[in-house]
Amino acid sequence: MSKEKKLPPLAASRPTTPEDVAARKLAREHKDAQVRGVTSIDAMRQAIKLAARSLPAITEVPRLRALDAAAFRARAAEGLPFLITGLVGKWPLAALPPASLRERFAHLPVRARVGDYINTAFAADRAMQDMTMLAYLELVDAGTHALPPYLGNLELRELNSLCHWPGYLGKMGPPRFWIGPAGTVTPLHCDYDDNIFAQIWGTKRIFLSPPHHDEFLYPSEANAILFGSPFDPEAPDFERFPLARQAAMVEVIVNPGDMLYVPAGWYHQVRALTFSLSSNRWARGLPFALKGDATLLRTA
Repeated sequence: MSKEKKLPPLAASRPTTPEDVAARKLAREHKDAQVRGVTSIDAMRQAIKLAARSLPAITEVPRLRALDAAAFRARAAEGLPFLITGLVGKWPLAALPPASLRERFAHLPVRARVGDYINTAFAADRAMQDMTMLAYLELVDAGTHALPPYLGNLELRELNSLCHWPGYLGKMGPPRFWIGPAGTVTPLHCDYDDNIFAQIWGTKRIFLSPPHHDEFLYPSEANAILFGSPFDPEAPDFERFPLARQAAMVEVIVNPGDMLYVPAGWYHQVRALTFSLSSNRWARGLPFALKGDATLLRTA
């Protein structure tokens, strides 16, 4: 049995100056650019949005049979999302029942999103609690929270040992796991990295909007590669967000065994329709839609 890495400490509020904040932001952006091999995260973001302006409008996300790496990358270079079937369902983890979380993984340390984690989704002080997997499942069963507690963006090595990730993205970040009952939500946001999202158990509904439609979605920066939107495509408030009427949205249902490719910069909102276990990995390189644009690459 692999040993789970300890969770990092919860962020503590501390007095800081605007200069401190600016310095930390600059240092993080520099590190993010180095990891991705680009000269500037901002330049990469702008290039993604510019490239998206030539994309065709889509009304559905195509479902494809399992692809090899070359076929995946050729398709991803088109800059549009797509689903791959017949891959995730073969993983050992997909063959386990949800009860295995209690039977085999009850001891795992997890960090639960508890309380109003939607309206504070991208805040440093979002309400979270550290506990075991068993304590989390018992908290869900108690049903005392209006918004079901959610395990999100967790690196769970014991679960990942039962997954077989394809080498689609080349350099990838560590797998992240998302666990929760029906009603758990990740609100509308975009990551400026290519993303493969594996639905292992259960079903989720995902809304997607192209990168250049951020001008209609009232985005705010969480960090250089993550932007959140207050607009809710499931309950649109056009009086509060009138520009959102112009944002294209495509809905896709992700079923057990599906893998969804979300191109860098595409906004997405995710809701569990049943008890769900998902995992994703973000690329750590130049997005496929930019087709190897040499002007964005760092030189040695």
